[in-house]
Amino acid sequence: MSSQPRPSSSILKTIALPPGTTPWPTLDPFLFCVHHLDHYPAGNEQMGPDASLEGHELGQDFAGKDGFRMYHGRVMPGFPSHPHRGFETVTIARQGLIDHADSLGAAARFGNGDVQWLTAGAGIVHSEMFPLVKRDAPNPAELFQIWLNLPAKSKMVKPYFSMLWADTVPEMVIETVVDGEAKKAKVSVIAGRLGDVTPPPPPPDSWAAKAESAVAIWSLTMDEGSKLTLPADTQAVPRTLYFFAGQSLRIDGELVTGKQGVVLSADHEVTLEAVGERAEILMLQGRPIGEPVAQHGPFVMNTQAEIRQTFADYQRTQFGGWPWPVDDPAHGRERGRFARHADGRTEEK
Repeated sequence: MSSQPRPSSSILKTIALPPGTTPWPTLDPFLFCVHHLDHYPAGNEQMGPDASLEGHELGQDFAGKDGFRMYHGRVMPGFPSHPHRGFETVTIARQGLIDHADSLGAAARFGNGDVQWLTAGAGIVHSEMFPLVKRDAPNPAELFQIWLNLPAKSKMVKPYFSMLWADTVPEMVIETVVDGEAKKAKVSVIAGRLGDVTPPPPPPDSWAAKAESAVAIWSLTMDEGSKLTLPADTQAVPRTLYFFAGQSLRIDGELVTGKQGVVLSADHEVTLEAVGERAEILMLQGRPIGEPVAQHGPFVMNTQAEIRQTFADYQRTQFGGWPWPVDDPAHGRERGRFARHADGRTEEK
């Protein structure tokens, strides 16, 4: 993986994106970003793959054999119960379904454009399973998972589970006429205002909840030939474009080809144009927290002493315990999209 500084006034540097599910490099306040894309076959009775799993290292399968991964699942793909402390997860479900369960007693099934935003704070245990509900057709799954850090004063806040349903995530659509044909650029605004487009509020203790943090998470889809101008932010914060699908992207006249991370400064506007074919981009922006980061697996604190205390706390309390009978709960083949919050409030979609 290499990072190359660029002479352009817009592009500060480019970073080649690694293949597969290797995490992409991120800038403070973001800790982690990974793109999952799995071509699951039809589902079996247990909502796992109706296909041979020979050669898949069940419980630790990240190889992508046969076009899909079981991850830490043994019957159903996904991530059975595991703990977090000291940061937030933002999960953007682009295709397929995700079944969530956690130590707060909350549960959800979401997908097809929904976003889950979870503040781990002082500690939470959750599972993320990928139910293959279709028995007579493939079950493709695609998602981003992003880890957003919390400042020291917020690392031990109460955990908070929230859903941003697809129909509440606003979009900006810009049309460019090319040879008499309208070409569209679409931006899904998950966090951070874009012009007059304002997304739902993030969790209350999030770094993104502070206007001065200038946190933005935007998902861009651009037809070939379409153009889009990203406005300047009044604060000169880092802005990273992850150009993960498409042939080429022209950024203020400079051509970027292939899968690249492109670091810009948000203090001036920049014009994007999709060249050659449709382009897909994830944009992460935010003011750095600027504090020491001590990380061990699913725990992110400021010092190694705090990490040791986190392990001791988890061994003692299990962050409230696991209220589910299995470590990989799913919500039934016929269940629609829903969220049941820790206070019992239920949303049905």
